[in-house]
Amino acid sequence: MADDTLKPMTDQDVAPALANPAGATDDLQPRDPLNSASDSAPGSSGATADGDSSGGNTSPRQLINDNVVKLKSEAGDRARTLADQGKVKATDALDQLVTMLNDAAQQVDEKLGAQYGQYARSAAEQVQGLSSKLNDRSVDELLDDAREVVRKSPAAAIGVAAAVGFVAARLLSSGLDQRDQA
Repeated sequence: MADDTLKPMTDQDVAPALANPAGATDDLQPRDPLNSASDSAPGSSGATADGDSSGGNTSPRQLINDNVVKLKSEAGDRARTLADQGKVKATDALDQLVTMLNDAAQQVDEKLGAQYGQYARSAAEQVQGLSSKLNDRSVDELLDDAREVVRKSPAAAIGVAAAVGFVAARLLSSGLDQRDQA
C-alpha cells in the first residue's frame, strides 16, 4: 500500500540540490580539521587557480586567528592616527598657552614691574620647550618615555594619574553644571 501522506522536508531532500557537480565537497559541509585529505576533491592536487596550495580550505580556527591579527593591526593603526591627532592638538594648545603667558608677562611688566613679568616669561619658555619636545618626537617615542617614567617611579606615575583624573573630573562636572544652568 502506497503512503500518500505529506512528510516534512529533510536535509536529504535538499542535499542533491546543494551538491557540487564537480564532485568536490561543499563549503557548507563540516570538515575534519585533522584530516586534510578530506578537504579536497578526489584526484585534485589541492591547488586553486590562484596557485594557493591550501585549496581555499582553511580551518575555522585559522580564519579566526587571521581576523584577530587583522583587527589588531587595524586597531593599532587607528590608535596611532588618533594619538597623532591628539599630539597635534596638544602642541597647538601649548602654543596658545605660550602666547597667553607672553601676553600676561607684558601686562605684569606694566602693572607690577619687569621682575614679576620675568616669571611669566620663564613659564612661557618652559611650556614652549615642552611643546617643542612633543612636536619633535613620534608617538611611539613618547609612549616609550612614559613607560620608562612609570618603571622608574610608579608611585609618582600613580600620583600624576590621580591628579589628572581629579582635574578632568572637576572640568567635566563644572561643564555639566554650566550646561544645566543654561
